[in-house]
Amino acid sequence: MELTSEEVSKRLDRKGYLDLEIPKGLDIVSAIKRLKKEKKAVLLAHYYQDAEIQELADYLGDSLYLAQVAEEVAADIIVFAGVHFMAETAKIINPTKKVILPDLNAGCSLADSCPPQAFKKFIDQYPGAHVVTYINCSAEIKALSSIVCTSSNAVRVIDSIPDGETIIFAPDKNLGRYLIKETGRDMILWDGSCIVHEAFSFERIVTLAKENPTAKFIAHPESESQVLDIAQYIGSTSGLLNFVEKDSAQSFIVATEAGILHEMKKRCPNKTFIPAPVEDETCACSECAFMKLNTLEKLYLCLEHEQPEIKLSESLIEKAKLPITRMLKLG
Repeated sequence: MELTSEEVSKRLDRKGYLDLEIPKGLDIVSAIKRLKKEKKAVLLAHYYQDAEIQELADYLGDSLYLAQVAEEVAADIIVFAGVHFMAETAKIINPTKKVILPDLNAGCSLADSCPPQAFKKFIDQYPGAHVVTYINCSAEIKALSSIVCTSSNAVRVIDSIPDGETIIFAPDKNLGRYLIKETGRDMILWDGSCIVHEAFSFERIVTLAKENPTAKFIAHPESESQVLDIAQYIGSTSGLLNFVEKDSAQSFIVATEAGILHEMKKRCPNKTFIPAPVEDETCACSECAFMKLNTLEKLYLCLEHEQPEIKLSESLIEKAKLPITRMLKLG
């Protein structure tokens, strides 16, 4: 279906994604593969996406890996199956590419917890401080930063700052507290958090661990301190994957977004992976509702019409790119 630019704009203004009907009888998976080839598009997907989207990805990974890929890809179009800040990062790193996201509403509770105006007032209280921001933040926050980090390289980033100098870390207070313990550095923390990683129930995890005494409990550092205190391994998304592959244990209780279990099961089909329980007893695991807004149907329409597109001003891209570049140079 051909749409005028005005029709596309109206649909996106209303919903943030294309709400068109899918042709009856369409094999969506085959159609997505065909469109990627025809349009010379590359699909980047995060481990927290639905399994069916992960299986279609040209590059599947965590935030650091996907940022590295976004810098290098030669494709004309980058389709980002993840959340908004990830697609923004891809556009900042590779501004000449068209970057599209299946649903503009795929945001991030952690990014939302750090409004740019409030953060600017916060950092202005500490002139001369190094502002280290977790990649899970908006382009505007990145533009206010000295350097960006991911959970994979956060310790390395903090260690790169000379001893004795003031460090502000934002937006995740839980990751910040973990980094203070790991690096021994005193940091000023912004009071932000991820609702997915804060949803884990300490008491229910303890009970589950007693019921599965041979299972190792592993957690992402965005989790709350009391959860991390009982973890036998703490690591980034990619770190958790590497750990379950190499460790001799045959079962694991996993405290991070449940989408990671798909890749864990693929890599270790003979091992058992149990999602860590959350406070809400009606839920079996912790899922990011924002991540799950991207669907196969939206992905198909996004590719077909090359919308919604991530658009950022040149000045914002220029300001936000420097701290990301500094991070990528560290690896």
